[in-house]
Amino acid sequence: MIAAMGLAFALHVLSAVVWVGGMFFAYVCLRPSLAEMMPAERAALWVRVLGRFFAWVLAIVPAMLLTGIGMMQLSGGIAAAGIRVHVMMGLGIVMMLLFLHVYFAPFKRLRKAVADGDVRFAAEQVGAIRKLVAVNLTLGIAVVLVATAGKYLLN
Repeated sequence: MIAAMGLAFALHVLSAVVWVGGMFFAYVCLRPSLAEMMPAERAALWVRVLGRFFAWVLAIVPAMLLTGIGMMQLSGGIAAAGIRVHVMMGLGIVMMLLFLHVYFAPFKRLRKAVADGDVRFAAEQVGAIRKLVAVNLTLGIAVVLVATAGKYLLN
């Protein structure tokens, strides 16, 4: 049981680092740097970058959900989970749903707009993705704070 918990915890934390860290990098570092590019080039680069990142997130989402549920079960189930675990799970599920929306709606439209050469519509989709990633990044940072400081403040 201890080995299973340790493995689940490690995979859970690594997944969170990749996902939240990737959003931070894209939003805080990459986005401002791309502002200097021509709109068509910028949209095409976003498709390539987000396509690679989202492939990772598509693998991370089920891993995080399964490891979170697994750790909760190994610790006595949902009834035994403290408020911190419920907050993390609730925010995490909202993040997952928001990501799936981004992936299957504005990102899908962005890929089509770039393929069609519709620079204006592509820019609109990048803007929509930017706003949703800002929300998800904020939620991700909140989850990290609950997971760390919440251990001392919320249990």
